[in-house]
Amino acid sequence: MSRIFAIANQKGGVGKTTTAVNLAASLAELGQRVLLADLDPQGNATMGCGIEKRTALPTVYQILLNQVGLADARMRSGPGHFDVIPSNRELAGAEIDLVNLEQRDLRLKTALAGVADEYDFILMDCPPTLNLLTVNAFAAAEAVLIPMQCEYYALEGLTDLVATIKKVKQRLNPDIRIEGLLRVMFDPRSTLAQQVSDQLKQHFGDRVYDTVIPRNVRLAEAPSHGLPVLAYDRQCKGAKAYLDLAEETLRRAGIAVGEAA
Repeated sequence: MSRIFAIANQKGGVGKTTTAVNLAASLAELGQRVLLADLDPQGNATMGCGIEKRTALPTVYQILLNQVGLADARMRSGPGHFDVIPSNRELAGAEIDLVNLEQRDLRLKTALAGVADEYDFILMDCPPTLNLLTVNAFAAAEAVLIPMQCEYYALEGLTDLVATIKKVKQRLNPDIRIEGLLRVMFDPRSTLAQQVSDQLKQHFGDRVYDTVIPRNVRLAEAPSHGLPVLAYDRQCKGAKAYLDLAEETLRRAGIAVGEAA
């Protein structure tokens, strides 16, 4: 049975796409069958997997409109060794196109159900807004992974996100939960970062990942080459951190490294 995670934060620039691409590649490196769905019209996760978003068709847009099945839209990330449902700017129109359709909040969940048995993990890279795309992801997910920087404004955004997840739990998906909070772009020399990190641990306990993703130049460079960081520089701190995160994810799920879910 696949584990379906939405990677989300309503605040932009907090490493959602970096986490989605590199966790997918790291889980694949550890023997897991992985599907990454890019739900952001910017298509950055698509590009970061080595897929040209301008020529990638069909995309998640056609899936949401029931114009094509998910199995016919997935593409292979050669550098990452996992499957991808691509996205591009066409997806920006989904909000308008879906508004009058039946079960508009559940379309992604229905589509994923058809291929769920083929994967150990399905990851969804959400846009940095609460819109129909994010709601579709939350309706389909069993859990939400929240990347966040340890800074003051991030705490305010986290409060809003937790409230949103509670609403989805009440109205659409009673099984959804917070999988974990991931500290990203972390600078251990910053007093504020340490203080916010301590607050997170105090309020969320073991839902805060032990793994911390550091600020790392190679992590920032890898997307411009269309590569997960493992394929760009597997010896850098960022690559090692995401491998650690993948191993921690497997431990939390009770899966031995190299074992199928």
